[in-house]
Amino acid sequence: MKAAAFQLDRPAPGTLGVSGVLSFDTAAAALDAIGTAMAAEPVARLDLAGVVRSDSAGLACVLAAQAEARRLGRAIGVENMPAGMRALAQVCEVDALVG
Repeated sequence: MKAAAFQLDRPAPGTLGVSGVLSFDTAAAALDAIGTAMAAEPVARLDLAGVVRSDSAGLACVLAAQAEARRLGRAIGVENMPAGMRALAQVCEVDALVG
């Protein structure tokens, strides 16, 4: 079975929109794409409104994107985190890191 894709877009200046699936099957590619986008143009917000499914790898992807932003000397806020991802962040006690 083919993994559902993720997509990135720029719905507004400084915002990187993520949609689709952030899972074990897609997280590595998503993180590469997010890192490339952040290196190309400053990103202040990661909008997850379009994420339809995620797992712990998706959460790790978001945390890694924030770490990459810090490495680039920037801060990135996370918006519209799906309820399931937020619940997982709370269980893992990293909810304060993702806002």
